[in-house]
Amino acid sequence: MFMDFLSIIPPIVAVLLAIFTKRVLFSLFISIWVGGLIAAGGNPFAAVGMTFTWMKDVMIDPWNARFLVMTALLGTGAAFMFKTGGSEGLIRLLENKLTTKKRVLFLPYILGLVVFFNDYVNSVIVGNATKDITAKHQVSREKLSYIIDSTAAPISTIGPVSDWIGFQVSLIAAAFATIGIAGIDPYFVFLQSIPWNFYAILCLLAVPMIILLKDFGPMAKAEKRAHTTGKLIPDGSTPLSSVDQDLGEPHKKVSSVWNFILPLVTLISVSIWGLWYSGGGAEGKSIMDALADTDVSVALTWGAFAMTTVGIILALLQGMRLKACEDTLLGGIRTMLPALIIIVLAWSIGTVTSELGTAEFVVKATQGWMTEALLPFLVFIIAMFISFATGTSWGTMSILTPIAIPLGYSMGGEELIAIVIGAIFAGAIFGDHVSPISDTTVMASIFSESDHIAHVNTQIPYALVPASIAGVMYVSYTFIDNSIILLIVGIVVQFFIIRYLGNRHERREGERLEIDEDVG
Repeated sequence: MFMDFLSIIPPIVAVLLAIFTKRVLFSLFISIWVGGLIAAGGNPFAAVGMTFTWMKDVMIDPWNARFLVMTALLGTGAAFMFKTGGSEGLIRLLENKLTTKKRVLFLPYILGLVVFFNDYVNSVIVGNATKDITAKHQVSREKLSYIIDSTAAPISTIGPVSDWIGFQVSLIAAAFATIGIAGIDPYFVFLQSIPWNFYAILCLLAVPMIILLKDFGPMAKAEKRAHTTGKLIPDGSTPLSSVDQDLGEPHKKVSSVWNFILPLVTLISVSIWGLWYSGGGAEGKSIMDALADTDVSVALTWGAFAMTTVGIILALLQGMRLKACEDTLLGGIRTMLPALIIIVLAWSIGTVTSELGTAEFVVKATQGWMTEALLPFLVFIIAMFISFATGTSWGTMSILTPIAIPLGYSMGGEELIAIVIGAIFAGAIFGDHVSPISDTTVMASIFSESDHIAHVNTQIPYALVPASIAGVMYVSYTFIDNSIILLIVGIVVQFFIIRYLGNRHERREGERLEIDEDVG
């Protein structure tokens, strides 16, 4: 049992070191070595060998290798958008319409809801479309990365069609086959589970509430810093990427917004086609079946490559020389390099937790408490912990779905299954949303040009509000067995909590200023 308990030490070390040292690369590497130390029975030299073996293994995994290529290509595509003046063209198009800070903040939110088919593409599009115009209105990078992160994964898990939904439905179908449930369409059960995915829904609604009301906690301090000093990131911090610093000035001062729109349209259209095609859509499969069987890394790599190709063509048409195009390609990759290293280290932590059995320990430690009344709440809490500790929502779903669905079926029959599925996906989204070792969190930091730890620190208090309310709602389901009523109550409660926290922060700031003036 003691060895099982040790399995949760590496992710805890990663999170705590990252928060306290604000050095995510150092923190991740040390936590992987700690995992190696545990696996090697305390031998520090063997632990070093295991650390680099795990890092090598994640890099040569076919899916991971393609993802790294895709991420680099997304960086080069973004680089050409900037270099050809497309980003500046978008600002000129929007600046006369988005005249206030609140209007500007709604731009990344609305775009985040529209790009519902993949969270990675969501981060790329929303970040590139809004980081310059939000900077002009002195929006902190922490605030922008929060909005991107709070829409990318939540909307992908409940949107009309996405690779997430295909994956989730395939997990439900596999669990149904295991326990012999026949005559129930897994996709229909997934649709029934959406209103029970309390965290994703409340998280999506928290963003406009915070935009319209007041900030609180570390985010309020970040926004005050950006507004009063013009510093978009904290002193001493380093953004995960900075296109301006890596690429210099655009090739031409004045350019068309089409240099922004055409690469993005190419990315979206080729990615969607790739998701359908690589899943067997051309062979006659339905959209949902194709999404369930699709190879996301292949599809998105095609989309990112096509985006970069269109960017190069536009650059050449604009008069850029091949040397300048090559420099832009290398600059785009250089921009993504810190993120690529973090992603490799984050995957390695995932390997550590898998090798040590972290998720299995958490599930076993709580299985004895399970009752029908507590099942959705406990599933939600377990999913939150696993996804936060491992940084992967899909991994959490894969672990818990085949365990929780049979449990729900045995305790409450078909009626409880939809609630349990909603709780699994809600908890998985929470960890993916706030964990510093989550690839989605890293992507939000990259494309908002935010310091990664600053993004995590400012986002966690905002995420804990819908998470806490969702937890109470899962406990309450035995008294109010209606997801719509629970959601209405939860939304109203969330509104008043956010308003209270914002007003309290403003009041305390006012009192502090009065004290400072009296002392002065």
